[in-house]
Amino acid sequence: MGKFHVKKNDEVVVISGSARGKRGKVLEVLPAKQRVVVEGAKMIKKHMRKSQQHPQGAIVEREGSVHISNVMLVATFDARAAKRGVASAKA
Repeated sequence: MGKFHVKKNDEVVVISGSARGKRGKVLEVLPAKQRVVVEGAKMIKKHMRKSQQHPQGAIVEREGSVHISNVMLVATFDARAAKRGVASAKA
C-alpha cells in the first residue's frame, strides 16, 4: 500500500472527476482501495432500511469516496495557482 500524500483532517481540493473543484476536509482514508472520503464532495444517496432511527426507512445523502490521485492538498494547489499568476484559484 505505501504512504499517501494526504491524511485524515487535511484540507484538500478535488482536481479531477465529477467533483472537480470542490474543497473539503478528508474525513476518512481507505488505504486498501486507495480512496479518500472528502467532506462535501461526491455526494451519494444511500437507501436505509427500517430501523429504530428511521422507522419509515429513509434516503440519506452522504459523501462517497474519491481516488487518492484525484485530490491535492490546498496549500500545494494554491501555491501552484499563484505561480501561474491566477488571481483567485478556481475552486
